Amino acid sequence: MAGDCVLKASNLEVHRGNMKVFDNLSLSLTKGEVVALVGENGSGKSTLIESLCGITTLKQGTIHWATESDVFKLIRDSEGRRNPPPPMGLTLQDSGMCGEETVSERLQTALSVSGLDANEEVISELLANWNLNHRANSRISQLSGGLKRRLSVLCGLAPVALSDVERIAILDEPSEGLDTKSKNLLINWLITLVNQNNTILVSTHDKDIINCASRVLEINNGTLLEEKGKNIGNSCEIPESIINKNQELTTELIKWAFRMEFRNPIDTVGKATPAIVALLLAYALVGKLELNADNNDLLAALILTPSFITCISSPAIASRLNEDGSGKWWNTMVGPISRVVNSICGASLLLPIPLTYLSWFILVDTSNSQISPEVVVWLWLPALVMLDVAVAATGLHLLVSDLRRANATTSSLLLVTLAWPFLELTDALSTIMTNGMTLELELHNPVVTCLIASMTSAMIWAAAIFIPEY
Repeated sequence: MAGDCVLKASNLEVHRGNMKVFDNLSLSLTKGEVVALVGENGSGKSTLIESLCGITTLKQGTIHWATESDVFKLIRDSEGRRNPPPPMGLTLQDSGMCGEETVSERLQTALSVSGLDANEEVISELLANWNLNHRANSRISQLSGGLKRRLSVLCGLAPVALSDVERIAILDEPSEGLDTKSKNLLINWLITLVNQNNTILVSTHDKDIINCASRVLEINNGTLLEEKGKNIGNSCEIPESIINKNQELTTELIKWAFRMEFRNPIDTVGKATPAIVALLLAYALVGKLELNADNNDLLAALILTPSFITCISSPAIASRLNEDGSGKWWNTMVGPISRVVNSICGASLLLPIPLTYLSWFILVDTSNSQISPEVVVWLWLPALVMLDVAVAATGLHLLVSDLRRANATTSSLLLVTLAWPFLELTDALSTIMTNGMTLELELHNPVVTCLIASMTSAMIWAAAIFIPEY
C-alpha cells in the first residue's frame, strides 16, 4: 500500500438480499483529497459507503484503514472478522441521530466517540459556525429537516476539523436538505480540511459538491469509473484543533444509552406496566385455586411470570437505534461490540428481582406449612438467572430490528426459544418450595436447573449477537 493511502478496499463482493451489488470492486483513498462518489439512485453508493465503514457483510474481499500511527488495520473481511475504524467523521444518508438527544449533546457525543474532549466553548463555537447555536438545548426531534441535516453534517466534519492529526470523513448525501448558505459552507469546509491533508469521501448528486472534488468515482453497473475532478472551491477559517485522547467507545455508548433512558424512561414504564397487569391477573387466579404441594409448579410459574414479561418485552433501545439510522452510526463507530453493549444496556436488569419478591409476597400465603420456609432466602436465585433471559431477549429484539421487516411475526417466534429457560426456572423454584434448597450437584437440583437455564439463555444470546456478523 502506498505511503499516502489511508483506505483500501480490495476485491469486494457485496450482496443486498439476493441481488449482487458489487463484484470484484477495488478502490483506495489517499491523503489530502475530496473524492466524490456519484451514480444513479439505487446504483449502490450507500451500500459502498456502509461496506467501507465495516457495517455491511462481505461475500468476498477485505477493507483496511490506516491508523493514526500509519499502520493498516483490518476493518472487515469476508470471513466475518471486523474491527471499528480509526477515529473518523461520519454523516449517513439518514441523520444517524436519536430524537431525544439535544443538539449540543449530539455534537459532544460525535466528538467524544472520535477521541476528542471538547469543552462548552468549543461546542458553542462549532454550533455558531453552522448557525445552530440558538438551538443548542433543543431536542433533535424538535428540529426542522434542514436544521437536522445541518447538525448531521457538522457532526461528520467536526471530528476531522478538531483533530490534530489527519483523519477521514465519510459523508453520504450531505447537501441533501441544506440551504444555499449551508451548502457553500460545507464546500468551504471540505476544501479547508483537504488542504490540511485530511481525506473526504462524499456521496452526492449535487454538481457543486462534485465540482469541489479532486477525484470523481462513478458507480455504473457495479463497477467504478474514475475521472479527475475540478477541485473548485475556497478555503475558510475553521475552529482550531484540540488534543486527541484515547477513544472510550464502549463507555460512550453506555453513557448515551442510559442518558436517553433517564431522560425518557419509556423502557422502564413500558415493561413494568404489563408485568403489573400479569401480577394482578395471577392474584385473581390464585384466589380461586386450592394450592398445595401438588401444584407448586403452577404457583412458581405465576410468581415468575411478571418478571419474565419484563424480560421479553421489546426494549426502548431497539426503537432508538432504528430511529434515523442511529444504530448504524453507533455500529460503525463502536464496531461489533456495539451489539453486545446494546443487548446489556437495553435488557430489563432492574425489575426482575424486585418483581419476583413482590409476586411472592402477594401470591403466596406464607403461613402455609406445605411451602418450605427457605424459599424467601433463595428466591433471588431464579430471579437472578432471569437477568440472563432478559439479555438474551434483548439480543433477539435487536436481531429482528435489523431485519428488513422488523415488525414481522419473526420476533415473537424467536422469543419462543426463551420458554425453555423459563420452564427450567419454574422447576427450580417449585423444587425449592417443595423440598427446600440443596447445594448438591444432581439432576433437578435447583442450582443445576438454574445453571441450565442460564447456559441456554447465553447460547440464545450468542446466536442473536454474533451470527449477524457473518
